[in-house]
Amino acid sequence: MQEVKASMAGTVLNVMVAEGDSITSGQELVMLESMKMEIPIEGVEEGTVAEVKVSIGDFVNEGDVLVKIK
Repeated sequence: MQEVKASMAGTVLNVMVAEGDSITSGQELVMLESMKMEIPIEGVEEGTVAEVKVSIGDFVNEGDVLVKIK
C-alpha cells in the first residue's frame, strides 16, 4: 500500500478524492496551503484510494500521511 505524504507543513485546503476512487499517476489528491501558497499533492502511481486521512481545515506536518493508495 502506497502512502501519500505531505511535502511540507500546511493547512488542507481541498481533498479531491474519496475512498474507493480510482486515480492516475500525477493526479492531484490534496491541496495544501502554506505561507499563502497553494501546494498540490499528487499521486505517484495508479491505484484505488484506500483511505483519506485528512479533512479540509486540518493542519498537517511534513511527512504526515494524507492518503493511502492500494
